[in-house]
Amino acid sequence: MKIEVAQSKYKWFALSGSVIGIGLIAMVISMFTFGSPIKLGLDFTGGTLIQLNFPKAPEESKVRSAISAENLPGTVIQKVGDGGIAIRTKRLSEDERLKLQGKLKSELGSFTVERVESVGPILGQELLVNGLLALAVSLAGILIYLAFRFQLDYAVCASLAMFHDVLIMMGVFSILGLVFGTEVDALFVVAMLTIIGFSVQDTVVVYDRVRENLQFISRKKPFAEIVNDSVNQTLARSINTTVTVLLVLVPLYIFGGTTLRDFAFALIVGFIIGAYSSIFTASALLVWWRERNTTSTPPSQKAKASA
Repeated sequence: MKIEVAQSKYKWFALSGSVIGIGLIAMVISMFTFGSPIKLGLDFTGGTLIQLNFPKAPEESKVRSAISAENLPGTVIQKVGDGGIAIRTKRLSEDERLKLQGKLKSELGSFTVERVESVGPILGQELLVNGLLALAVSLAGILIYLAFRFQLDYAVCASLAMFHDVLIMMGVFSILGLVFGTEVDALFVVAMLTIIGFSVQDTVVVYDRVRENLQFISRKKPFAEIVNDSVNQTLARSINTTVTVLLVLVPLYIFGGTTLRDFAFALIVGFIIGAYSSIFTASALLVWWRERNTTSTPPSQKAKASA
């Protein structure tokens, strides 16, 4: 089966635009709800996380009732698995934390402490700034690399496809934060950088085949047809690479535990989006860009533009 990317480019644009639009709406709602486009976790906001394991998880109302006496406004309570409870609150000293655990034990019964994490607000802000800076530097570096490796139009289209992946990922986790209370931590930044790298690598493979076909095989064909041929020639490789990675990530998501689950899920979603964007979005953008420039380019310069 041959995929028609060029002829159906506006359908792919409409699909991507719809998904991004839903994500942007979720991010706006999240801004009013949490003060950020996605719900930031303890790594970025600062505070204390206490995760407790009960033989049988108590009702959230009982946990909140036990905590209310300790004057901890803004505390977030989440169920984790069958008997786990995660409590996120303001930064607590060792004595304050032990006092809270004692109160919970007297009110709710025995439990085991699964983990305790504390992050100061200054460190949290520094992690957030450094994470955003890492994303910006990686995007700028990739744009420069692609401009040297190919032509400027290839670099611009690949960069737009990267922003497409980033926006969809942020939209997905914004929705998860609003619906399920999912928070992002430092591992989310790692996942984003990994996804960007994978997406660009897959896009480079497609663009490299387009350039080869332009130079050696199909110079007399229309550019849209050359892109279609190139996408179909690299399609099996893109699918096989993505499926191979998913065979590792899905078990990691299922068996990796609470700490790695959101990280694995971000990678699963990101690799699927990256494969889609390299096959459809990046290729369709390149066709659109060339067709748009060809209509406004003098005949004497069209030959140079097709190289």
